[in-house]
Amino acid sequence: MIHEQVIIGIDIGTTSTKAVVFGECGRVLASYAVDYPIIQPHPGFAEQDPEELFAAVIQAVGAVTIRHRIRPEQVKAIGLSAAMHSIMALDESGRPLTRLLIWADNRSVAQAERLLKENDGLDIYRRTGTPIHPMSPLPKLLWLKEKQPDVFRQARWFVSVKDYVLYRLYGDYIADHSLASATGLFRLDTLDWDEDVLSFLGISRERLPRLVPATYVLQGMKKEWADKMGVSADVPVVIGASDGVLANIGVGAVLPGEAAITIGTSGAVRTIAAAPTTDEKGRTFCYALTPGYWVVGGPTNNGGILLRWLRDEFGAQEREVAKKLGIDPYDLLTKYAERVAPGAEGLVFLPFLSGERAPYWNANARGTFFGLGLHHRREHLIRAVMEGVCFSIVSVALAIRDVTGPMTEIRVSGGFAKSPFWRQMLSDMLGKPLIVPQTHEASALGAAAVALHALGELPSLEMVKTWMDTTARHEPKEEHTLIYAELFDLYSRLYERLKEEFDIIAAFQRQGG
Repeated sequence: MIHEQVIIGIDIGTTSTKAVVFGECGRVLASYAVDYPIIQPHPGFAEQDPEELFAAVIQAVGAVTIRHRIRPEQVKAIGLSAAMHSIMALDESGRPLTRLLIWADNRSVAQAERLLKENDGLDIYRRTGTPIHPMSPLPKLLWLKEKQPDVFRQARWFVSVKDYVLYRLYGDYIADHSLASATGLFRLDTLDWDEDVLSFLGISRERLPRLVPATYVLQGMKKEWADKMGVSADVPVVIGASDGVLANIGVGAVLPGEAAITIGTSGAVRTIAAAPTTDEKGRTFCYALTPGYWVVGGPTNNGGILLRWLRDEFGAQEREVAKKLGIDPYDLLTKYAERVAPGAEGLVFLPFLSGERAPYWNANARGTFFGLGLHHRREHLIRAVMEGVCFSIVSVALAIRDVTGPMTEIRVSGGFAKSPFWRQMLSDMLGKPLIVPQTHEASALGAAAVALHALGELPSLEMVKTWMDTTARHEPKEEHTLIYAELFDLYSRLYERLKEEFDIIAAFQRQGG
């Protein structure tokens, strides 16, 4: 039983929704997660059932309040976090006309390429801060208009997952500035929908949610849902922001120059800027948080999912051994990689099994082993894959440095942060110290912090830094940094030389060849 006043952070993620209960100074008191699938009816498609996600929100909050006997009056506020780039169509009565198209959906490759080549995509990016890529709702909406014109015309509303959840809870269509700034439809300078983009798409602003800041407070939840979640209908619900920008708050990277690196299923590098900042080459994103806080960064498609691929497709032996020893198969894979020196004895891996976002924004990029020889064994491939993930992170970090200047502090989180070996590898590649903060559920914690800030109980988001201790710190090993600098140059040249070949093989794969 929990006796104190609490904040609940809800994080609506790609594979699960988590409800996390926080006490004073961000202490995690309880949590509950509900998983759901990604639906892939065709190659390149990635959809989810919006009803499943809404039900997951209700179930997660209800489970955590009931299991820990949290009374409605104990819940001071609820803060929301959600994954970026989702979009779906609703009819006049709010019924879904489509499933939710999520960030991993690549069906709009052709539309994104056309936007870049024919519609001055770089200028759209500079206004909106969202790179032109199939992940973004802008090319997704263009695909819907061209491929399903009846649905596009019938749609009364186009909304994200968080917009839909709030509609179900409150009957109102609203969107926070942060998630809106990740759509490609939102101007950074005016904090409003971009009329030129809307005109190009052929939709009016009346078909999009009303825009509000991240600190906007909702009250008067429908009693049916409040009762199922075990909270008061009048509990303040702070709309919050996207999971990426909130994760920066959740790890304490909240000042200009401070960077957060997350490697979970995918990966991301993000830093704070005091004003909207875009890249003349279009390599980085810029998303809103709160006034004076803008998050500049870049996501990668390929993080821990590559180790999962190795484990599932080539690690039957390791899974069996790990089961007998009672250890995690990933720990066994990592131990194999530790046997190999930096550089994997001349094996370089381009980790683009899922295409790539930052800094290349190339959905056609594909995974590549370069330098493979008969002397290479299983452990070399494992190490090369781990190094490839880190190379992709370094490429994003360098692009961000060009835009915002040097990174003064780097904080790391995500599944990879559980591995001291992998953390040290990244420190060596970056040539910079890494800090591992004692934090859990960074996006949910960021949502809780914004909720407290909205209620006036947290004067500054920078105070979140005082909530967490450092659990580890890594210093780069100079001899390794020199090796990786040489290999990173090779990695970058390989990508440039293979760009046209990636287009050819991706087209071949799409044709079922």
